[in-house]
Parts: sequence; structure tokens; C-alpha cells
Amino acid sequence: MDFMQGVEAIPAYIQKVVSNKRILRNNNAVIVYDLEQISERIQKLQYYFPRNTLHALAIKANPLLNLLRLQQTDGVGLEAASLPEVYMAMKAGYKAKDIVFDSPCKTIEDLEFALTAGVRINADSLEELERIKKLYRDLGSKSIIGLRINPQLGIGKIKATSVAGLVSKFGVPMDEQEAEILEAYSKYKWLRGIHLHIGSQGMSQDQLVKGVEKVYKLAARIKELRTALGWHFDMFDIGGGFPVSYSKNRIAPDIKDYVDTLKRRCPKLFDGTYKLITEFGRYIFANTATAITKVEYVKDFQDKKVAITHLGADFLLRKIYNPEDWHHDLSVVDSKGNLKIGVDSKPYMVAGPLCFGGDIIEEHVELPVTEPKDRLLIHDVGAYTLSMWSRYNSRRIPLVLGYSRGELTVLKKKESLLDILKFWT
Repeated sequence: MDFMQGVEAIPAYIQKVVSNKRILRNNNAVIVYDLEQISERIQKLQYYFPRNTLHALAIKANPLLNLLRLQQTDGVGLEAASLPEVYMAMKAGYKAKDIVFDSPCKTIEDLEFALTAGVRINADSLEELERIKKLYRDLGSKSIIGLRINPQLGIGKIKATSVAGLVSKFGVPMDEQEAEILEAYSKYKWLRGIHLHIGSQGMSQDQLVKGVEKVYKLAARIKELRTALGWHFDMFDIGGGFPVSYSKNRIAPDIKDYVDTLKRRCPKLFDGTYKLITEFGRYIFANTATAITKVEYVKDFQDKKVAITHLGADFLLRKIYNPEDWHHDLSVVDSKGNLKIGVDSKPYMVAGPLCFGGDIIEEHVELPVTEPKDRLLIHDVGAYTLSMWSRYNSRRIPLVLGYSRGELTVLKKKESLLDILKFWT
């Protein structure tokens, strides 16, 4: 398959690196984040959603601790999908009320930790509510608890990232267990919120809205029930999943359109009836980073060339194992940092460094004439890449930089050989 590759010009944050001989000399791969663009994405959310919305950024999309610390100044929270992520959020300086704990597999120990700390919890099942019941009383917790609902809308274009099918590992199935859901809200005084998340990237904006709308209608019934009991019901977590574009030739969906549609169809989410929570990750991070990797070898075959680079399935796990669903634009710069243009007479296979035959970034792609010591730019790699790093072949995580106001800062140092030894010890 041929892709329209590359960019017309190198953005400033990439140019800052590809023109720095010291950085390139000492690093075969570098990942660079545009910190200003991340802040701009956050500011868009804060502008379009109600002012008191808690935007809990999904740690799983990008768990770099220094990056999470920087985002705290933008007035956001964090969504954690495991106990270590809860711990990281606390160590990054976030208040318990600004941390949302989601996981389908919380242990009693996980719940004890979270309830003692006072973080927000979205229970994933009715059985989990039973665990929380005893712990909440014994610990004297002040955590705000919600229940994850599966609106059972079906899957999107990418099956692996769709979580609202008729059968799902996530949430309580709404169509099948509506009576049990209503019973839970009439039984647990501390159950103050409701939560959904139907999937990411492969879900259309229409599907996202339909999911929220379906749970919104259920929430109205719960609100009436709990008001009659004199109990609070004031938290509505709409999850994340807003899609982004991974290609310069595809127009990205507009978050304003999404919010405007929600306002029309779910107005009480915007009038103060509920404390609104979002859990965006890909939308915040994906388009804000570029990987720069050295082309180590180019093998010339009869029908194509094979470029061997220093990033592959260790970094682009989803892309390598599910190539039909994931795409990244590629560009090439020469050893002096100049963007190469034109198209070689032969197509390229772009391969990573790992010791297995499937470590292929692109099987068949048109690129400019590419030579050893050139640098391949892999665009839009800010989410679900580094967070899914593979330890196969004991590959080291490369240098990670952040760019803001013309300056580069180190977000994470390149791992040393000793770091790898400690990891496996």
C-alpha cells in the first residue's frame, strides 16, 4: 500500500533536534514532544467544556512522570488504570480529588490504597461495589465512587480498542442489568457518580455521543431515585476516546463539534447538574510528538529497498501487530538536518531493530532516496507508543525531550546498560 508521506516543512520543535549534532551523535533515536501544543489541546478542552470540569488525562496514553508534572500547571487531573498509575499521579503532585482510578481488575489491596488516599474510583462491576461497601465503612473513606456502565452500542472500526460491545470486559451491561444498576444506586449511599467509556480512535464522534446520551438518560432516572432518598448523585464521567488524525491528508475531528452536539442532546451535563469528568489521552498527546531515528543500513533488493532503523515494535507495538488499523506519516532528513524531497525509484520496506521478521514499520512505502545516517521522522507518536514499550531484546528506552519557547528540556534520559541490568535483576 502506498501512503502520502511526510510534511512540507519541519516544525520548529523537530528542527531544533535534527540540527543539533551533539544530540544526534549520541542518540540513535530521540522522541520529542511539543509542550506548547499539549497545553493548547488542554486549553481547548477547558474552553469548550464547563469551567468546573475535571479533565483527567489518561496516564496510560503517556506515563512520563516529568510530562505529567508539567501538565499539572495547566489545571488538569489524571486518570489511572492501575495502582502504580495512582501512585505515580500522587508522586507527580496531584491531589486525590483530581485522580480518577479506573480498572476492571482492582484487588482489595488496590481499593484499600485508593480509598485511604481519597482518590475518585469508578467501580467496574457490581461485585466491586460489594468490596467497596465494607472497605468504605471500615476506612472512613471520603472517596467519590462512580459505577462504569457499558451502554452496549457495539464495536467501532478498530475491534481491539472498542469496549462497548454486547460482551465486554469493562463495565456493567446496561441493557442486560438495568434493574441491578438501579438497585445498586438505591443501596449504596456513597455511590455518587456514573461513568462510561466506549473505546478510542476507531469510535466515531456519533458513536461517542450516542454512548453518552444513552447513559445520560439512565442517569436521569438514577438522579430522581436518589433525590427521593435524599442522597447525592452529582458526578458524570464521559470517558475519553475522541479520535485524532494520524495523516496530514485526513482532517481531524473537531472537539468543538463534539461538545456542541453533547450540549444539544445532553444539556444537563453543562448546566451544573453534574460535576463533569473527561478522560482524554490520545487527543491530548498523540499529535504532539515525533520520533527521530537513525537509518543504520539500507539493503537494496531487485524490487525494493529495506531501511533498518533503531525503532520498531519496541516502540510502535500496535502499528507493527495491527498495521491495517494504525498509520504514521514518515519523513526523511539528511545527516545535516535538511528535509529530503522527491521519491526514490524503488519503494521501501522500513524495518525496526528487533530479532523477529514481523518488526516492520511499513511493508511498502514511497520515500525520498534514503541512505545510512539519514534520520527517519515518525510523526504523531505522542500516545500509546512509549507507554507500550516492549522489553523484547532488552531494548533501551531512548532519550525523550520536550520543546517549549525555543528551548529543549530532558523529560527522560536514555536508559543505560545498567538500567536494563537492574530491570531484569
